[in-house]
Amino acid sequence: MSSANKMPDPNPLRTALHAIDGRSYKAYKDLRGAYDCNGFTLHIDHVQGDPFAPPSRLRVEVPQDRAGYPPGSYANASRASALCTYLATQFAAQCRRLRGKRGSGKSGLIEIDAPGQEILPRTSIHIDAARVEARFAVGLPAQGRRVLGRQAAELLCDDVPAIVASALYYAQNDAAEIDRYVQIAEDADFLRSQLVEGGLVAFVAEQSVLPRRSGVDERPLEDGAIPFQTPDSLRVEFDLPHAGAVAGMGISRGVTLIAGGGFHGKSTLLAALERGVYNHIPDDGREFAVCDPTAFKIRAEDGRRVEGVDISSFIDNLPHGRDTRAFCTDNASGSTSQAANIVEALEAGAQTLLIDEDTAATNFMIRDHRMQLFVAKEREPITPLIDRVRALYESLGVSTVLVVGGSGDYFDVADTVIVMEDYIPREATSTAKAIAIDHPSRRQSEGRDGFDPSPDRIPLPQGLDPSRGRRGVNVKSRGLRTVLFGAETIDLAAVEQLVDSSQTRALSAALLYARENYVDGQRSLRKILDLVMRDIAARGLDVLDRRLVGDHALFRPQELAAAFNRLRSLQVRAAS
Repeated sequence: MSSANKMPDPNPLRTALHAIDGRSYKAYKDLRGAYDCNGFTLHIDHVQGDPFAPPSRLRVEVPQDRAGYPPGSYANASRASALCTYLATQFAAQCRRLRGKRGSGKSGLIEIDAPGQEILPRTSIHIDAARVEARFAVGLPAQGRRVLGRQAAELLCDDVPAIVASALYYAQNDAAEIDRYVQIAEDADFLRSQLVEGGLVAFVAEQSVLPRRSGVDERPLEDGAIPFQTPDSLRVEFDLPHAGAVAGMGISRGVTLIAGGGFHGKSTLLAALERGVYNHIPDDGREFAVCDPTAFKIRAEDGRRVEGVDISSFIDNLPHGRDTRAFCTDNASGSTSQAANIVEALEAGAQTLLIDEDTAATNFMIRDHRMQLFVAKEREPITPLIDRVRALYESLGVSTVLVVGGSGDYFDVADTVIVMEDYIPREATSTAKAIAIDHPSRRQSEGRDGFDPSPDRIPLPQGLDPSRGRRGVNVKSRGLRTVLFGAETIDLAAVEQLVDSSQTRALSAALLYARENYVDGQRSLRKILDLVMRDIAARGLDVLDRRLVGDHALFRPQELAAAFNRLRSLQVRAAS
């Protein structure tokens, strides 16, 4: 067909892109809006300022009557988050398949916020009875700062529809795999809900694969991984809605020690419990390794700021009469930071503490008999955890799971002792107690009876300034462990249960949301956390940002509290 007789392209977006070919990059700004793309709607919500800037934000909406997902596949929160995780994975795979270099900077980039091993509610994919929505980023093509309109047309009018067709329609996906995702997530949530009734803080299913490939690769170890085996004395069984009867090791409430030699799997088990607050994708190996959803990992954190925290249950009688009922420091030691971390975790609702002696302050964990003789108690401000861990449970109902390899004195205060040998657990409570009787510790308990809850702290608005001079609001995240809030940098390196940088992005938005809506100098931090999480539960993560962003993932109130507490400008007062 001659060019004179060539039919015009019916796609208005393609026409518009061809028309701006070769123009200044700013011409892309005129494309913002919605486009009918033969079965779905493409929204161009934000256009980057130049090819080197953060990529443009786009959305596609597929009507549910076309997408065709059975209502049962997203009937509750467990199922919906699992299905969205599956769809984000499929969408990301298609993006990688079609992504190509098309010009300068980020030109040709196409990507979606994709999950790792955890199933987390995200803003990248949404599904309900009306539609399936995917939010993703695109680097609009340019050469230098000139629009590559025809390449942009290929990207948006050919590649994006191909991705949508392959990833977002039920008929094009693996129905059996979708069922696996939603059923595993629903079973894991059911299992987690049964822990309290069973008097447990954690459960690890028989044949779970706990070791990971490396410290930077959370996928399951393939070669040499020893499937989890359950000690008969700790064996419990649950009847799950889909998987049926599942047996494994239950960890009871109270004080549990995980002991054993080095490199035998103690920390690996604890790490699985840390991640057990989240659901996991099929074949992760930890699908049915679950933990109390409020469980929080406690460690020493030298150098952190502490603001108005009552650490007197652990540290008092400081030189010069310094008060520890509202302790403040810009540079906490290992022991004071660990004490503050425990009290702050309790304030945020943690009912289980997870501690590994490898990352704990030695002088906070124990004072042995010889050191007690050498330094009298009246000269030692620290009451070690060994003398307070039972009071935490007996007074507040807070359990502790503790990895120990160097202090048998903890046998005296433990309810359960698990020893790891070649990655295989064995219950050894009776052996540990017999050793404690036959070889009694000569140390004297330095704790007092009871554990009084700390008074509520009320954040003051002037301590949360999101502005940075004349630049206005400056709140954003950098990677997994850093949040910038105004002129302050929040270091979350020690908050080990953050697993996805999208959680950190959402945390940064949540801090600003809390500051704008609830930090009024009257509400306690505990109340603020409750209100923010209530709003998210009712309206989704979109409540945190005025923009429609696709790179947020759900966090827990414990992580939000951790971000508040590590803001160096934070100011608080005690509730009256």
